[in-house]
Amino acid sequence: MVAPTADGADGGNVARGRHRIFLGYAPGVGKTHAMLEEAHARLQAGEDVVVGSLEPHSRPDTAHLASGLERVPPLVVSYRGASFDELDVDAAIARRPTWLVVDELAHATAPGTPHIERWRAVDEVLSAGISVLSTVNIQHVESLGGFMLQVTGMSVSGTVPDDVLDAADDVAFVDISPDELIERLKRGEVYAQDDVARALTHFFRRSTLITLRERAQALLAERAARLG
Repeated sequence: MVAPTADGADGGNVARGRHRIFLGYAPGVGKTHAMLEEAHARLQAGEDVVVGSLEPHSRPDTAHLASGLERVPPLVVSYRGASFDELDVDAAIARRPTWLVVDELAHATAPGTPHIERWRAVDEVLSAGISVLSTVNIQHVESLGGFMLQVTGMSVSGTVPDDVLDAADDVAFVDISPDELIERLKRGEVYAQDDVARALTHFFRRSTLITLRERAQALLAERAARLG
């Protein structure tokens, strides 16, 4: 799906950027937090790190951790009277950092955005020689659609092809126990308090979380076996 090099503006070849994906088994495990912590560590080590897109989901700790990181101004897309902030690929490539932070790889962009899915935008950034830190949950992995419907009863919109994970240089599993995740949910650290009770009887049932966690671990083992 991806090429190892891309034509540069000077007509030469540009080495493809590195892609590090932070994988979670459910919302709230801390994948965005882990990604931002690495972004800060790389920045402190002297690397040029810029945020291209971030989905804080109204979580104060995420917004706080993002402070101090330079951001590429978003591409504002208008659709049906509403405005949406999307990753501005052209601006990111023009800025040309060493690393670009892009949250929610499976995000479906607003109509009128050059790339209809964020992972496609990331692929263009990587092809331009810029490395990317990104995040995704297993419910958005394309091959797991049937599994997710069976386990959670939910049909997921917005997916990432499996070969995007295979092509990544590294997939880091961000893991906490289901019990700890449930406690985070109850404290209002995942969803608003009004949504907690329903979540506990649906997606965040302990048995469901255990199954999702085991499937995420199996997914990584399967990836490792394919890649040798």
